[in-house]
Amino acid sequence: MNTVAPAPLDDATIIRVLQASKAEAAAGRMPESDQLLARVAQQAPNHPAVLNELGVRMLGRGAPEQAQALFARATSADPRHPALWANLASSLKALGRRTEEIDAIEKALELEPRHVSALLQKGAYLEETGDPRNAARAYQNVLACLPPGAEVPPTIKDALAHAKSMVDADLASLATALEEPLALIRERHGGQRQRRVDLCLDTLMGKRRPYHSQPTWMYFPELPAIEFFDRTEFPWLDAFEAATAEIRAELLRVLVADRDGLQPYIDFPTGLPLDQFRELNRSRRWSAYFLWNQSEALAGHIARCPVTARMLETAPRCRVEGRAPTAYFSILDPKTRIPAHTGVTNTRLTVHLPLVVPPDCGFRVGATTREWVPGQAWVFDDTIEHEAWNMSDTPRAILIFDIWNPLLTQPERDMIQTATEVYGRYYKLPQERGL
Repeated sequence: MNTVAPAPLDDATIIRVLQASKAEAAAGRMPESDQLLARVAQQAPNHPAVLNELGVRMLGRGAPEQAQALFARATSADPRHPALWANLASSLKALGRRTEEIDAIEKALELEPRHVSALLQKGAYLEETGDPRNAARAYQNVLACLPPGAEVPPTIKDALAHAKSMVDADLASLATALEEPLALIRERHGGQRQRRVDLCLDTLMGKRRPYHSQPTWMYFPELPAIEFFDRTEFPWLDAFEAATAEIRAELLRVLVADRDGLQPYIDFPTGLPLDQFRELNRSRRWSAYFLWNQSEALAGHIARCPVTARMLETAPRCRVEGRAPTAYFSILDPKTRIPAHTGVTNTRLTVHLPLVVPPDCGFRVGATTREWVPGQAWVFDDTIEHEAWNMSDTPRAILIFDIWNPLLTQPERDMIQTATEVYGRYYKLPQERGL
């Protein structure tokens, strides 16, 4: 009597049955899971996904020889799938076949250099074979593959924690190895720390990530991406800091007498993408009292703040028709965060003079986080990603204004001023506030 062979299953059906089998296993119903797996294995005995799942079951049940044979068949059927090579490596490790194990790991990484499981396997292999430093480098590659805040799968949570501990220990050892030779060089050059070298080494050793200038509009090439500029480069700020009490007094009078002059700092018109500013758009949680707004002087506001206005006239501010200067009191309400963003052009810098700063306020530019201190100004490049927060129960207030980037020459400033003005007139652009 002739029997009709069952029709071969298509890939979609095979994957669907395998997923159902895994779901049964995850729910603790192993007989049902095994039954589904056995049925699909009977109908598609040479499918790489089926062979792989059978191999995983064998490995989990302490049968590495059968698992290795199944994974070997799977990689022969589909040699372009890195997960199959990583699983083959696991079975080879269980059999003590270390040379073949690392070959399988390298094959997986050749196909996908950022394959997390294979990178973890390589780190473990190097660690177990007596090369902890290169193991740490492999583990560092694992950590670099994970985006900040990523959800870590439970199956590799412990392995990632171990990887981080290995990386931390290795970096501490490297820092110790660097300490003495670098100290000798510092001593030879007067004993002072070299800030840029320190930042370089912090980045090399994973203590900070590099941030670059990313203006939303005009990028001026070959300007260094400096998060916070050295305060000593701006001696004219001494006078601002000395006038802090008077400037603060003017702000406080404004908050009592002219609250209607405050406006939401974020005020995007309909039709523009709001992105991270959706919650703050047209909200007074982040408000501004402008003295100058995109080159326009607000005479009534300036009249209320004569000391502040007089001080601002002494700063090397940008003067660009329709664009600059801009100067304002920035009020950030309690429990409010300004999301990470970048400004419009690196041809100008931003100055903060803190006036009213409750606890639990902070400011990050790139990899550097600082706390405002009333009366202590700083200058930063706002085209490097930055964010601010006020987690206190009272408002935070600072004076903000823009100045030319001091690394531009006078001819460069003049030409950028003219080019910006022509650009605005050419497109008949409305005034746009730089974030």
